[in-house]
Amino acid sequence: MLTVASDIDVLARFGRALADPIRCRILLALRQAHAYPADLADQLGVSRTRLSNHLACLRDCGLVVTVPDGRRTRYELADERLGHALDDLRAAVVAVEADKTCPDAASKGCC
Repeated sequence: MLTVASDIDVLARFGRALADPIRCRILLALRQAHAYPADLADQLGVSRTRLSNHLACLRDCGLVVTVPDGRRTRYELADERLGHALDDLRAAVVAVEADKTCPDAASKGCC
């Protein structure tokens, strides 16, 4: 059981970041390679303003960092282990979804 406030805060930040599909798409894109905001906006099909707001959230959560690159700034995951964590989390969710081990799945349709 998590009792240390910092552990709970870290997981809450990660959950907040994953709570929005656009932020998930950003993280998955950055898992593949660093990117510039304009390129990310085009790749994801969102406005630059909207992307900027999501990138700010991900920066505040500590999941992405900015790296000066000449006159431009690129974004990348704050730590390469985040990419592995995203892969592991996605695989675990897919496995649970396929397994449907939740005892309430049939009656409540929750899982």
